[in-house]
Amino acid sequence: MCGCRASVASTAHSPRDQPGTAHSPRDQPAPASPGKSPSAAGDMPRPISIAKQLASIKALRKGSELEKAFATAALVHSNAADPCSKLGQRTAKRLLQTQFQSFIQGQENNPKYQEIISALDEELESKMDFEDFMILLVSVALMSDLLREIRNVKTTK
Repeated sequence: MCGCRASVASTAHSPRDQPGTAHSPRDQPAPASPGKSPSAAGDMPRPISIAKQLASIKALRKGSELEKAFATAALVHSNAADPCSKLGQRTAKRLLQTQFQSFIQGQENNPKYQEIISALDEELESKMDFEDFMILLVSVALMSDLLREIRNVKTTK
């Protein structure tokens, strides 16, 4: 337990406690449909897709692309976080590898990227809140070749 009020298993704030999510090995959902890569062992399944979660937020129905992008990052964090809204370093690394793979592609030999990954590997007991997770994403994005490519895209009117 982390000491926060949400650490009680029956609290409805955690996406893991919503109907249709796994609570124990006997409650595991059916295997993933073909074409989707299975997640790492021990990962909790997402309760519903990010797109469905976004669609359920009234304020975002007329939201800008930027608002929806930020909400997506918040939902990815929330879906993977513990009841205290913290991510373990291992989980944060897994999210980078599965949800941010286009940004990290080709960065394996980048010293800054290696430093970030080493820190995640070394501090396995540390927990990361949403703000730290966003800093991690921005840090990785700033060094990415994909960001340079995005900046070079020409818009047409």
